Amino acid sequence: MPKIADVIQYEGGAGALVRKYPRENLCTLSQLVVRETQEAIFFLNGEALDSFGPGRYTLDTGNLPLIGGALKLAAGRRSPFHAEVWFVDKAEHPAIKWGVDSKIEYIEPTCGIPIALGASGEMSLRVVNARKLLLKLVGSGTALDTGDLAAVFRPFVSTRVKTYIAQTMKAGGISVFEIDEKLATFSDAIKKPLADDFAEYGIVLERFFITTVVKPEGDRQYERFKELYFRRYADVAEANLRREVGVIEAETEAKKATIEADARAERRRREGYTYAEERGFEIAERAAANEGVGPMTNLGVGLGTMAGVGGAVGGVVNQAVGGALGGAQTPASEPAFCDACGARLAPGSSFCDACGTAIAGAFGTCANCGYRFERPGKFCPKCGNKR
Repeated sequence: MPKIADVIQYEGGAGALVRKYPRENLCTLSQLVVRETQEAIFFLNGEALDSFGPGRYTLDTGNLPLIGGALKLAAGRRSPFHAEVWFVDKAEHPAIKWGVDSKIEYIEPTCGIPIALGASGEMSLRVVNARKLLLKLVGSGTALDTGDLAAVFRPFVSTRVKTYIAQTMKAGGISVFEIDEKLATFSDAIKKPLADDFAEYGIVLERFFITTVVKPEGDRQYERFKELYFRRYADVAEANLRREVGVIEAETEAKKATIEADARAERRRREGYTYAEERGFEIAERAAANEGVGPMTNLGVGLGTMAGVGGAVGGVVNQAVGGALGGAQTPASEPAFCDACGARLAPGSSFCDACGTAIAGAFGTCANCGYRFERPGKFCPKCGNKR
């Protein structure tokens, strides 16, 4: 006489999605134990009838209304009956590996040569409709593992991956050497249409990843293209680096010149002379170096003695040299310079456009004391005389 089950349960195992309880001779008052992530479904004559979620149940006609009605089970005492019990694990199953069943053939958009790629990755699945999964996939078998499920869905995955990658790389002009940085984007985009394929079988595609794209390393045409590609981008990178270095050096020189100009201006301020007077010193020194040559001999006194003249030597030298050369005056077109920063002044300026300093003498001189006005006003700031 076949043994009648008293406790109906399945402990589960790694990678197990569906397991059929090994015995089909059952009876009422037996204990059904369904684990936290499981669902148990009773089949009778190939038809899914009663189902149970997590918990412990004593089988009776109250718990088995559909089976009891079909078999006319007696209530309140042990009643043998024949049925199948399937346990479905509804927990998430991660790290299920997949791979394309053939190479991804496409024309590389940046060079126009045909290239074949391989692709593989992982996905995470979870059963949400146990009845639909059993009816569509299990059939006459007794078990279903994650590996079996990956094999079932390999055609869906392979088609989606190959089509999407080839079309996207062509449309976006993505080089084969840029594909690794696009894997996250590709994975997210492919997951959406694949989710509909899995949903038809009562399964949710929780996660989908493309982890590897296999390039045709060793292929002569591919290796030649790779060499040309990296050589071109290495040249571009080197040119960019040289340009950046040149910009940095130019900026450094400009900052250095600004610092030196500020230092000279500060020195003139501390020692009490202007930029024009400083240029006068330079003119005097050059004149002294050429003493006794040409028309300078008509001055009647060595210009070298002017090197020791006081702070107003610029004006003295201008007058002396002008008189010696026939009283020639500084041409009206001679450039003028700012006393504060030494910048060249535009003709007719009242203020320096480089540092904003008022130009001495631009607003006239006091008729009483000769003070050179630095800004407009009604009275002389030195003697108080009305302007």
